[in-house]
Amino acid sequence: MRVRGLDGFSRGWVAVTVDGDRRAISFHTGIAEALAPPFDRAGIDIPIGMTEDGARECDLLARARLRPHISRVFTGARRWLWQDFSDPDEANAEALRRGETRVSRQLWHIGRKIMEVDAFVSANPVRDIREVHPELVFLRLNRGEPLPSKKSREGDALRCRLLRREGFREIDRWLTEVRIGTGAKRDDVLDACAVAVAAWNPQGSVPEGTPPRDACNLPMQIWF
Repeated sequence: MRVRGLDGFSRGWVAVTVDGDRRAISFHTGIAEALAPPFDRAGIDIPIGMTEDGARECDLLARARLRPHISRVFTGARRWLWQDFSDPDEANAEALRRGETRVSRQLWHIGRKIMEVDAFVSANPVRDIREVHPELVFLRLNRGEPLPSKKSREGDALRCRLLRREGFREIDRWLTEVRIGTGAKRDDVLDACAVAVAAWNPQGSVPEGTPPRDACNLPMQIWF
């Protein structure tokens, strides 16, 4: 079985492939390019499936699992935000007019990638492409113990140790030699590895079982 785990960064996508005992990393400008090689299952750290008002059960369940670090799950993705607006302040003004929650700046700035994935998944309904949240994966690998921030030295080191245990023996080289010049940050690489772990060996999802689907028939479910 061959799987791919994807995480977005400023210039594109980090893609980590797991194929048996083999681990490989690559960098791509677009989602179609990143998912062009054959795969059996892919995981992506990006919202898949959106409601009109931005509320998703899977986000609330993921936040509950990550408590006290609920802010590690961005919420509120809505197609109309990026289809109708190019300015976050105008989009938020419209959200408030509708009686909905505002969108965070962090979520707003990954809107292009959210819409890119939305279009790709909608156009490829038979391919096994799942939403994965790397922090849920790391929580699982750490036996349910909350992790320090991935931006901290302690949190970075812990995530590296957990990934080595999952067979990523070259993670140190990937974080130094391989990513230099790509524009990807250390946590982008670590997150892509975690997403690949869930794609290779998913241990659960929120919600469990058959997920709700959005107006475009996309599942709203986060795997880990």
